[in-house]
Amino acid sequence: MSWDLSQTMMQTTVKVEGSLPDGRYSIGTGFLVNDPTPDGRPRTVLVTANHVLAHIVGAEAHIGYRTQGKDGGWRYDPEPITIRDGTAELWRHNAAHDVAVIEVKAPAAFAKAAIPLNWLASGDTFSKYDIGPGDEMMVLGYPQGLSANKAGFPILRSGRVASPVETASADPTFLLDFRVFPGNSGGPVFISDAQHRRPGASEAHEVQFIAGILTQQVEQNNERLEIGIVTEAEFVREALSLLDQPRPAEPAQPAAPTPAAATVASTSVNKEVSATVGRRVED
Repeated sequence: MSWDLSQTMMQTTVKVEGSLPDGRYSIGTGFLVNDPTPDGRPRTVLVTANHVLAHIVGAEAHIGYRTQGKDGGWRYDPEPITIRDGTAELWRHNAAHDVAVIEVKAPAAFAKAAIPLNWLASGDTFSKYDIGPGDEMMVLGYPQGLSANKAGFPILRSGRVASPVETASADPTFLLDFRVFPGNSGGPVFISDAQHRRPGASEAHEVQFIAGILTQQVEQNNERLEIGIVTEAEFVREALSLLDQPRPAEPAQPAAPTPAAATVASTSVNKEVSATVGRRVED
């Protein structure tokens, strides 16, 4: 492979913001996927956690795009997106999993940067590369609503797989030894390893793919265990497929909570500090 997945994901990951009833802003993370329609029409899709969009009130959210000036510098340039028609949700999600997708009209640079569908792990990806406990994965997001800089780039962090990684049909999630903060929800979790060696193999191979999205954190007796829950990318693929299917007559129910105590990881902040860099924002 000749591409740098970390750099590409940094470009295509965005902040997702929206109003709460008390006037504060809810912040989560999303990323863009290039998912053409069945007739070949180009389509850019925002992927995030379902609860990120569900917590926003009203018809409008904002996506934190970034614009590059003639001097090469970047600036934060959020744009609105309509997420409801009255009370009807315009995004699609699988009722059993905390994954949401919605078609967006992204700026040309972001539409170009959107990742192809085949970068998402599928049914045999984890077994093909023997991915399991101890393997390091990268996570992009906006912990406590913070950005990497004033232009709104996400913050890149890492953690190690902390559980067996089973097929999506057997277990839709896996654990990551990673401290989850509000604002991380919906962020892409991926592996970018130039020298990944399968057990017993004599040669190392480059491995790069999107493993899933961060959706929750583990709590036990009201104590955060600094363990993240990752919903596998197979369910991102399933959610994307819903865009080409008729909408159900009745609205889908919210995603069921993952077994064992877990809390979501979007955050609420005052609007004026929603693009803050380098300091904790108000929960």
